[in-house]
Amino acid sequence: MNAKRLVGDIGGTNARFALLDDNNQPILTNTFRTDEFPSLIAAVETYLSEQNLNTVDAAAIAVATPIVSDSVKLTNNHWSFSIDKTRKQLDIDRLHVVNDFTALALSVTHLPVSELTQVGGGAIQPKHAKAVIGPGTGLGVSGLVPCGDHWQPLQGEGGHVSLGVRTQREFAVYEQLMQRFRHVSAERFLSGPGLVNIVTALRDIDGLEPIEYSPADVTRWGMAKYEARTNNTEYVAMPEHAGCEEALHIFCQLLGSCAGNLVLTLGAEGGVYIGGGIVPRLGNFFIESDFRREFEAKGRMQAYLQKVPSFVITSQYPALVGAAQLL
Repeated sequence: MNAKRLVGDIGGTNARFALLDDNNQPILTNTFRTDEFPSLIAAVETYLSEQNLNTVDAAAIAVATPIVSDSVKLTNNHWSFSIDKTRKQLDIDRLHVVNDFTALALSVTHLPVSELTQVGGGAIQPKHAKAVIGPGTGLGVSGLVPCGDHWQPLQGEGGHVSLGVRTQREFAVYEQLMQRFRHVSAERFLSGPGLVNIVTALRDIDGLEPIEYSPADVTRWGMAKYEARTNNTEYVAMPEHAGCEEALHIFCQLLGSCAGNLVLTLGAEGGVYIGGGIVPRLGNFFIESDFRREFEAKGRMQAYLQKVPSFVITSQYPALVGAAQLL
């Protein structure tokens, strides 16, 4: 490497770091749990130490929170920091900090086709806006709009918009969540904690004993029947986990509806790109779900949405690819 450049992607659960090679590609990637470090600086110093470096010349860090000033507080973990003080303490000449989904948006035109799985039909319209959305620890939302000969990413907090529900079961869950939260945003459904919110509400509605699930539990039990059928193995029903499969289906349906809203808002005929930590793990369950049906179910605008392609981002570190574009 001619220059030492660092990129990072800080989410609610994990912090990922890499250096950039001469082709602006992330290399030497490592992942840390944020709850194992007191601060961003401590995590960066540990990563650099592993690479036998004291500092770097420039860095770009994507974080899961809005960037509105020098002071940054992560939405879903305990880290907070000053951008300028962090730059000085790490002895970095140039430090960029952006929202993580802004970085993800910057990545989508640089990802190989092999790292994008299309769901449903439609074709990309060149020089049209692209929508980006992804459930993980929270719900990230962004977009990419053409600006002359380059692309401009959008910084926003679309995960906290109000969410429209359509079916009686969705509305019943919504009513349950209204009793717990001041504002039932899209993120209250479409995230890891959102999966737990849905299944907890469903069990309460159905008069079942409450169980403390993790998002991984909901995904595992929710996909059990599908995976048994796909692998041609015997499925043993688990009544004690009733609600997990329905929760996953509601999740996919509402994500489709929310993604369709985003495409209509941005005029994103360049496609919608789905990232985050949850959907890529669902694999064919998601492809065969009602995501695409609900994505297109916009009445008079159905024909418009049928022409817009949707892709699941399967890249391992897409936000790092986006952060690299800042440097």
